[in-house]
Amino acid sequence: MNPAPDLRPRLLLVDDEPTNLQVLRHILQADYRLLFATDGERALQVAREQRPDLILLDIMMPNLDGYAVCRLLKADAATAAIPVIFITALTDSQDETAGFDAGAVDYITKPVSPPVVRARVRTHLSLVRLDELRETRLQIVLRLGRAAEYKDNETGMHVIRMSHFAQQLALAAGCSPAWAEDLLNAAPMHDVGKIGIPDAVLRKPGPLDADEWATMRRHPEIGAEIIGEHPAGVLQLAREIALAHHEKWDGSGYPQGLAGEAIPLSARIVAIADVFDALTTRRPYKEPWPVHEAMDHITAQAGRHFDPALVPLFVPLLPVLQEVRARWAD
Repeated sequence: MNPAPDLRPRLLLVDDEPTNLQVLRHILQADYRLLFATDGERALQVAREQRPDLILLDIMMPNLDGYAVCRLLKADAATAAIPVIFITALTDSQDETAGFDAGAVDYITKPVSPPVVRARVRTHLSLVRLDELRETRLQIVLRLGRAAEYKDNETGMHVIRMSHFAQQLALAAGCSPAWAEDLLNAAPMHDVGKIGIPDAVLRKPGPLDADEWATMRRHPEIGAEIIGEHPAGVLQLAREIALAHHEKWDGSGYPQGLAGEAIPLSARIVAIADVFDALTTRRPYKEPWPVHEAMDHITAQAGRHFDPALVPLFVPLLPVLQEVRARWAD
């Protein structure tokens, strides 16, 4: 029977003094798999080949010092994401500044304190895991959005374009860059509820009858159910958008008949972005509208379909919107 694989995080310890490496080994060996290097060149080689989860790096080394090693690690796409903690006898604040400028995430002075080393390593590995979880979550959001587009027989480029349109409009409306980026990542799930709509209705080439239209109008609520309840973050925003992106400023939309600012800002922004891209894109049932005609329609619908405060902010974005359309063309 094969032994269970060792899944402990891997650390690369770099110091030209073997005694210092032995000290770190005794502190960390119980909880981590350890790799060692006694010079900068070897450290770069091991980092590229083994991809450690974190690097503890001495500064004062011959040939390549720690600053140079760190800069080279950050310049290489294969190793740029690996966090580096400097461990050094240098204690001047200028030395710390130089270390952070080189790309390090932390700075521990010698002689090292075992509890401090363990705590700093745990903290930065936790941050790595959080980044990985965040990236995984965003990829799931994007893939679910793409799944809805395939179900609807549309190109996945639609969700990318309209998400970037939404981000640009959010920034123009004075939203924070962080919120606008969350909107960019949440908007692809706006039509995820179409996964729950029968193909006979979703792909019908002609007009829908009353029963079919009632079925189609359920997709916002289905989307909200698929995404689920979340207290905050991208998934909470995605649910908000999925549920409300077909609401209209004048209250004539669905599924809840919300009006005005009762419609979440995220959904009001996405509504404009979604319609603009739909109008300017070829579909099985229509040719693309000229961009100026689509903008005229958006403007004409201010105060009816769309938030009248957002439309005047969207129209001047046309040069940026055209760049997005060119970059992610069908």
